[in-house]
Order: sequence, then C-alpha cells, then structure tokens
Amino acid sequence: MAVVQAAGTDAWTTVRRAIARLLGRGNPAQEAAELTRLDQMESALVDAGDPMGQRGRWEGVWQTRLELLLESVGVEERLAAVEQLTEIVALARSGIAGVQAGAGGVAAGGNVQVRAETGSVAGAVVRMEGDVQLGGGPLPLTRTRRD
Repeated sequence: MAVVQAAGTDAWTTVRRAIARLLGRGNPAQEAAELTRLDQMESALVDAGDPMGQRGRWEGVWQTRLELLLESVGVEERLAAVEQLTEIVALARSGIAGVQAGAGGVAAGGNVQVRAETGSVAGAVVRMEGDVQLGGGPLPLTRTRRD
C-alpha cells in the first residue's frame, strides 16, 4: 500500500528506485523492468477515471510481487529484504507526510485533533487516503441568552 500511496509524492523517486533495486536483486535488466512497471502504475494512477479502483488494483499487484520475492529467498535474504521494505515504507510515509494544503488549509502527516471547548465551534475539511478512526460522541449544544 505504501508503494502505491507514495506515487506522486516528494518521496516517489527514492521509493521507486528502492523498490526496483529490491525486486531487481542485482540484475540491471530486471531492475529496469521494475522501473517500467512502477512508471506504468504512476501513469495509471494519474490518468485514472476511478483512482480508488486503480489504487486497489495496484496495491494488489505490489503486494503479490513483494510476497513472491519474500517466498523465493532464503532466511537471511528474507530478513534483509524485510529490513529494506521497512525502510522503504518509512520513506513512502515521509512523502505522504509531505502533503501540501491549499490556501487556508492544514496539512499533516500524523494525527490531528480538532476540539471545541466551552461552547466554541471547531471544524476542519478532511480529505483522506487511508484509515479514519473517530472517537467520542457529539458534543452538546449550549445556547446562551443575551439580554
């Protein structure tokens, strides 16, 4: 999922190269083929009439490719690949955290809390590309009477 989500972010170039290097396993021709696949994915996501459908499709593709890699190598190579994947996910997330907000907007790569206290109102516009967890319940509305 992180590979797909990194497409189009500041981290994409680095993530793209790292995934190609990992899957290429020292074979320049294989690495070039992986770069081509990654470029195809990025183009498909940009040109998609159904971006969420395309994301789901490509997430499945990369999950399968990475699972096959991990299944095809010995224990030591698998541990090294898992370490590389962990680093790639961190890189991808850093690119996702590099989101930009428009005028008057807020961009965050981590948790954001918007709270209203003592009769105030708080709000935010949210565009999500991932899981959302909401807690608590509605706050009671209070009205004050002014004479």
